[in-house]
Amino acid sequence: MTQVLEYESNAIVELMGVLPADRDAEWLKNSLQQAVMVELATIGPYASAMWSIKQPGQTVYNDIREIIFDEMTHMGLVCNMLTTIGGTPVIADPKVVPKYEGPLPGGVRPDLTVFLEGLNKDSVEMFSEIERPDKPVAQFETFTTIGAFYTAIEDAFEVHQHLIKGTRQIEFSLAHHGEGNNILPLDTIEKVRAAIEVIKEQGEGTSASPQNPFPGKPGELAHFYVFREIFHGKKLIKTSESPDVWEFKGDDVPMPAAYPMGRVPKGGWANDELNAPSAEIQKTLGEFNTEFSAMLRALDRAWRTDDPAEGKSEVSKAVGHMFAMSPKAKSLVQQELPDGSGKTYGPEFLYIEE
Repeated sequence: MTQVLEYESNAIVELMGVLPADRDAEWLKNSLQQAVMVELATIGPYASAMWSIKQPGQTVYNDIREIIFDEMTHMGLVCNMLTTIGGTPVIADPKVVPKYEGPLPGGVRPDLTVFLEGLNKDSVEMFSEIERPDKPVAQFETFTTIGAFYTAIEDAFEVHQHLIKGTRQIEFSLAHHGEGNNILPLDTIEKVRAAIEVIKEQGEGTSASPQNPFPGKPGELAHFYVFREIFHGKKLIKTSESPDVWEFKGDDVPMPAAYPMGRVPKGGWANDELNAPSAEIQKTLGEFNTEFSAMLRALDRAWRTDDPAEGKSEVSKAVGHMFAMSPKAKSLVQQELPDGSGKTYGPEFLYIEE
């Protein structure tokens, strides 16, 4: 199967439709590229909500912040999976950069629309749907999920573990942004297995528990359940031991005060006739998009070099660009839209080519 580099394609649906016996090395490379795109797609919505919170440092702010760095770690691990089998991640390319508002890449969860907006019930509900497991412990609907896609990738690695060469691997710690966030070299099947389990369990938990079983984060809930706590405004607690029953009946989880960032129109604010930005606001939007694009280019370079030190340096640059995006985003969410709705602007996450 030829590598599909189109964000809004049905590549993941098509990949999942290939029989397990036919999932060859190219299938695995294509799947990992799509996984890189999925992980990248979550960062914009989560960060927009976090930056809209008026007072940083509160519980919900810190929870979302840690989830963002989890997702960045997941993307780094997937990039290491791709390079260890001889592939090269494509990150800084307009064909693969997330398109908001719109679907997740590859046709996974086709019923879900992903958008950029401030923190509110609608955005938290959308975050929950991104992270939803096949069989939630505290809810009982079932869907085709990102976790199911990772399970298929893990199964293919088991068949093709001879492909693992340990080439162009990056080691980078994001632990100071959240315990256990480490991008690690993946040069054995055991390490690949462990990395995939971290990605799945941090996002979804397990079929037995909503808690993330990762050793570095004892008792911490998986992303899906963190977002459900924010949505319900209550902590998730175990209300029965035999059988285990988890319910949102714990302490209050107050929704923090947030600027009412409006939903960014597809292609950016310039596409909204009523809310066309002023020259000053357009300047800030452009500065944000420039930093975002520089972040993607640094990540793209990181996994193209054979020098581990250079790769690590590029990841460090990418993190620096991420931090530089923050003050620009926080400035935007305080600028009211001209349409009188009371909503505000917010970052667009548009890729600007050099």
